Amino acid sequence: MSTPTFIFSLLLLLPLLFVSLASAANGSWQLLQKSIGISAMHMQLLRNDRVIMFDRTDFGPSNLKLPGGKCRNDPTDTALKVDCTAHSVEYDVLANKFRALTVQTDVWCSSGSVMPDGNLVQTGGFNDGERRVRVFSPCRTCDWTEIPNGLAAKRWYASNHLLPDGRQIVVGGRGQFNYEFIPKIPVANTINLPFLSETNDKGIENNLYPFVFLNVDGNLFIFANNRAILLDYVNNKVVKTYPTIPGGEPRSYPSTGSAVLLPLKNLKASAIQAEVLVCGGAPKGAYLQSLKGVFMKALDTCARITITDPNPKWVMETMPLARVMGDMILLPNGNVLLINGAGSGSAGWEQGRNPVLSPVLYRPNNIIGSRFETQNPTTIPRMYHSTATLLRDGRVLVGGSNPHAFYNFTGVLFPTELSLQAFSPAYLDAKFKNLRPTIVAPKSMSGIRYGKKLTIQVVIPGGKVDGNSITVTMFRPAFNTHSFSMNQRLLVLGNDKVTALGNSVYNIDATTPRSGNLAPAGFYLLFVVHQDIPSQGIWVKLT
Repeated sequence: MSTPTFIFSLLLLLPLLFVSLASAANGSWQLLQKSIGISAMHMQLLRNDRVIMFDRTDFGPSNLKLPGGKCRNDPTDTALKVDCTAHSVEYDVLANKFRALTVQTDVWCSSGSVMPDGNLVQTGGFNDGERRVRVFSPCRTCDWTEIPNGLAAKRWYASNHLLPDGRQIVVGGRGQFNYEFIPKIPVANTINLPFLSETNDKGIENNLYPFVFLNVDGNLFIFANNRAILLDYVNNKVVKTYPTIPGGEPRSYPSTGSAVLLPLKNLKASAIQAEVLVCGGAPKGAYLQSLKGVFMKALDTCARITITDPNPKWVMETMPLARVMGDMILLPNGNVLLINGAGSGSAGWEQGRNPVLSPVLYRPNNIIGSRFETQNPTTIPRMYHSTATLLRDGRVLVGGSNPHAFYNFTGVLFPTELSLQAFSPAYLDAKFKNLRPTIVAPKSMSGIRYGKKLTIQVVIPGGKVDGNSITVTMFRPAFNTHSFSMNQRLLVLGNDKVTALGNSVYNIDATTPRSGNLAPAGFYLLFVVHQDIPSQGIWVKLT
């Protein structure tokens, strides 16, 4: 080949090489299942590496039959009183298979939390499901069990959070300006929370699925609409009122931004700092305008606040892409992934437009102006009723999208989506294999205790390791629906000491969180992160 011909050929290859490198640098997508038969509106990872998903029972038959000729008979159902199809599935991550589950009442727009014993306790919904409590235990053949009148009040679009005492709190919901506890207190009742009525925009609401986070002092940070309080739920007392987000734009459903408690660090300090990040949503008036066929551009701002500060203030940042109905997923290395959603419109039937196909990575430790990085796009719009959750291997599972009142696959702008995908962040690229730790000990499902030394043994094949480049993190999987991941939490344990044992084997000493205020008891994923590259996680039970 002559020199000019060679150079010309190389020039032709350069764009392909660039695309390949961009793919490695900015994550990649994989189609896991073309159809699981239902639209994954709600999603929760359990300790057996299975993800429970469900949609709703009142919009006709799904594309997945219940096994053994089983049918659900519900005379109160508004769409199908005898339904022989599933509206919930269990997805086996390791086998990439799924099986049908049976829900008896309508779980649409419900909420939930995994309890300390690992059981998913899920609450509320629509119609005959609005006061139900449902329990799912992680086992190969388990199915849903339901508790009639398990709630003191009707809960639709509420938020749940696990508490340090092992109960979960259920906050708000449509027409409910109060909270309650699961299991019920001896005299079942609700506790009034005026903040929820104060943040209720007449005819629009914008205070549903409030963003609820357990603060490091044991109180609850509760955000609705465009502002927040710190609630002492034991004494039903507001101990702090936070300022309104600059600009005053609403952020919670149906404005439907998203929020995350940023990774908790320096856990041995006497005063631990906690920060919340709220991103995206639909501006004022967007919901009503979308009902008229006018789709306003989504918000492109994030607001970040240190909720533990004596005089806290919101700090504004601008995202590279405007986004409504997005999800914010904590990654094992402490970064945040913004994924799913639309560029204009609002949550609701046919009310979103311009799907945002590219996720965005947010690095909270970088300085303002260098925190966002756009990732490689998917080809599947994930609009209203889409979900996402972190898996043990570091991928992010993505499903759902049902912007219609029923299952519609044709004749609509954005068809109902039954597929499952995985987004692999760049840290999973093969070029990092020599940096990636493999945890040897402890074994998965080991028990750990509060405030104790924990020794983790890893293999890192890529030569000598600098102890300063290694950190240990603990992640609590979330109940994800409607752009909010309830109970999502990442704790950065750091390391106390790294000891080289030879043959690429290292012992890492770390100290576990000191109290349930930092990490409520239960099952966590433990990761070792080396130079921003995480290991696969192992399950540990904190008691």
